[in-house]
Formats: sequence, structure tokens, C-alpha cells
Amino acid sequence: MGLSIMRRIKFCAGHRLHQHGGKCEFFHGHNYVADFYVTGESVDSVGRVIDFADLKARFKGWLDEHWDHGFLLFEGDDNGVNAIKQVEPSKYFVLPYNPTAENMARYLLDHVAPQLLVDTEVIATKVVVWETEDSFAEASLDVAGETRNAEALATDVAASAKDASW
Repeated sequence: MGLSIMRRIKFCAGHRLHQHGGKCEFFHGHNYVADFYVTGESVDSVGRVIDFADLKARFKGWLDEHWDHGFLLFEGDDNGVNAIKQVEPSKYFVLPYNPTAENMARYLLDHVAPQLLVDTEVIATKVVVWETEDSFAEASLDVAGETRNAEALATDVAASAKDASW
């Protein structure tokens, strides 16, 4: 039986959606909320899948260092990247795709979580990114409509963590 927990992390960041065609093409920001769901097959001697404080330290630490109070930009947005480089000091993070809530959730699940959890016995199975209090996007590990078992996911996560870098 798999057991799952969720840790919520808040952060502030700016972004723009390259070639959006509407107001989201302008530089703007949000007070984001990210929910990180992790699953494990067992509990420790205290009865935890993983300590909530450990999840907070890992995910909030990464978000604070890379995204919080920075700008998220698409690597294909030369104009936006060049503009942000003109500001000193500046903090920005270049994503391989437009920084929509959907793509942010996908990046956190596919690239960040495997790196952060590689030395644990849990895997991230879902990340929800709230862009506003009314709007969110969700990325989850899913194959053909069925959630994969934790053992297969752990194997894939370990393999991808060896190759991943930011």
C-alpha cells in the first residue's frame, strides 16, 4: 500500500508568456503556491513517509534559490531574456518552455523533484502550481491512465536524477 503526503510551499515570481498575444505577454508576477505530493511504500519508526520539515527544506530551499523573487522566462524568448539581463542585480531562471503554470508544474515534477528526493525512499507523484487563488495547473506521473507503482517510479527517478542538471 502506498502512502502519500503533500507539502505546500509559497513563493513569489515574475514571468511573461512569450507570444501569448494577450496581457500575459507583459512582464508581471504572481504569489504562487506549489503543492508537492510524495508517495512511499513504508513509514519510518515515527510513522512518517517522510518528515514534512524535510520536504519543506528540500522544496522551499530549491524554490528560494532558483525562483522566489526572480523571473521565469522561456529559453526561446530572446527579447525577454536580453531585457532581464539589463537589470542589475537580477534573478532569473530560463525554462525550456514557456513559464505557464502547467509547464512550471511539469518542470518541478520531472526535473526538480527527482533531484531533491534521490536520497529518500519517496517519489514525487504530483505537483500542483496555483497561479492565483482561483487557477491552478497539475502535473502528475501517469501512464496510460494508471498511476505507476512506486518501485517502477523510483527506478525511473533514480535514472533521470543521474542525468538531470539545472
